[in-house]
Amino acid sequence: MRIPVLSLQVSPYGLAEATERILEWAVAGESRSVCAANVHMVMEAHDDPEFAGRVNGADLVTPDGMPVAWALRLQGIRHQQRVSGPELMLEVCRLAALQGIPVGFHGGRPEVLEALTSEIHRRFPAIFITYAVSPPFHPLSEAEEAETLNSIRASGTRILFVGLGCPRQEQWMATHRGIIPAVMLGVGAAFDFHAGTLRKAPLWMQRAGLEWAFRLAMEPRRLFWRYFKHNPRFILLLALQLLRSATPSRKPLDIV
Repeated sequence: MRIPVLSLQVSPYGLAEATERILEWAVAGESRSVCAANVHMVMEAHDDPEFAGRVNGADLVTPDGMPVAWALRLQGIRHQQRVSGPELMLEVCRLAALQGIPVGFHGGRPEVLEALTSEIHRRFPAIFITYAVSPPFHPLSEAEEAETLNSIRASGTRILFVGLGCPRQEQWMATHRGIIPAVMLGVGAAFDFHAGTLRKAPLWMQRAGLEWAFRLAMEPRRLFWRYFKHNPRFILLLALQLLRSATPSRKPLDIV
């Protein structure tokens, strides 16, 4: 079941349900993709139908960020909570360590990746990390692409965390779904959060839907135009969607 939030179809799962599904796929050795949808991703999808198709083609789209969770609550999922990329990553790592499922990391700067893997090992000493690569930022050549795929396959990784940033990571996962024999999770800034190179908002700000304000204060030059462009339009377009769905003359909102 999925529920529309503008152009995206979001899975109304909680953390436990999402993690259980991911582990089931990993144990079965299936090639799957998981996206964590925040306001930025929702608006990127609204502006780019091709990107929306890529995200909607994922096996699971979690509500990352309180505004997306609130959008689901307003459509009948009364107790929907956020399932953020950083939160999902830690819970999946915890259970993968308990079950002996090999995990890998693809993305981030070399120094971030080194700090991240050290932190994950510290938190979960039994975890089996079989792959950790910081790819070049430029588009890969055919030879580099083949080398990357061969390396992931040879590592035996069954859960691959992808930290390339939105929309690059979602495009990368969509391209490799069905090719890489692992569950791929696009976790965005989770690499930096858990590596300690980027501060997380206090819990009260996350619950109040103000994480964007904290991140803007931390990185004003990089994030100002993104939030200025996306946040007001998200509120307006979501309000219009909810109004249309509540109009008696229209069909009820489709739930996929």
